[in-house]
Amino acid sequence: MHKSKGEPVRRLEIFTGSGRRRVWTPEEKAGILAESYESGDKVSAVARRHGLTPQQLFGWRRDAQRRAVRRQGAAVAGSATFAPVMVEAEASAPSSATSCAISWGTIEIALGAAVVRVGPGSDVTTLTKVLRAVKAAK
Repeated sequence: MHKSKGEPVRRLEIFTGSGRRRVWTPEEKAGILAESYESGDKVSAVARRHGLTPQQLFGWRRDAQRRAVRRQGAAVAGSATFAPVMVEAEASAPSSATSCAISWGTIEIALGAAVVRVGPGSDVTTLTKVLRAVKAAK
């Protein structure tokens, strides 16, 4: 007990050596970050368990979120490719591949024998899944 206030003495941690900062391995950081999201405890409680300040743990979380957003952006940007486009002046007689009417603003993507028609306002996520499925079935 502390003499003047009657409070218990708290743990004191002393760092020795030339550096004042601790170095966390990527695995340790990842474990602490995962715990901060999964445990259900407040961030300050998780930080305290690992000898961090809540600000430091919030900073790690913010940095991890930014890296994830950049990776998603890079994956989307890296997967974008261009395809040749043919524009027909007149609508020709429908063939077996184009048996249904094509409305204005529709994009037609032919992958082998499969034809995918994309109308205005189509969902990019769904279109990506459909094109991957068609490509995998080739």
